[in-house]
Amino acid sequence: MSGGVRLVTAPLEIDFDLGERNSDEFEREYQRLSETDEDPIGQWLKIAKARGETRDTDPVLLNLLVELHRKVDQLTQIVKNEEPQRIELSFSGHIESIGFEHFKLSEPLLEPKKLYYGRIAMPVFPKRDVAVWFEATDRQLARIVRMHERDIKEWNSYVTARERIMIREMKRK
Repeated sequence: MSGGVRLVTAPLEIDFDLGERNSDEFEREYQRLSETDEDPIGQWLKIAKARGETRDTDPVLLNLLVELHRKVDQLTQIVKNEEPQRIELSFSGHIESIGFEHFKLSEPLLEPKKLYYGRIAMPVFPKRDVAVWFEATDRQLARIVRMHERDIKEWNSYVTARERIMIREMKRK
């Protein structure tokens, strides 16, 4: 627990920077990272679903195929040395615990009441960076201010999964 905020242990990595330092560039990246679905295969899939063309397709198989296609695209980028554009952020840290609207860093790297932009490396399938705007509550605790809808769903699912793990571990003891 941290000041009335319920948190569960979660070993995540975050890169972040003061929002005021480069807010226009950060906002542009935030918008770009929202649309990880905006890759060509993601766009095609959205359109195909909207037209009902995927009705007779196994959804799990379809998702696996799409992810395989994304992996091939990713490998192609690596081979061609085309790194995805990411803004350099001044700070890197470890998140030690998370909640539905908060997270806590393992070290006191934040300035209270300041707005930050960050990227959290999420250990979900497919692995990806989640863009987040957050405000420092104290030197370690942050309150999430903005996150994309799809990312909020994945974040909440991850928090719930971590809570279940914690409950199982407590039952064992």
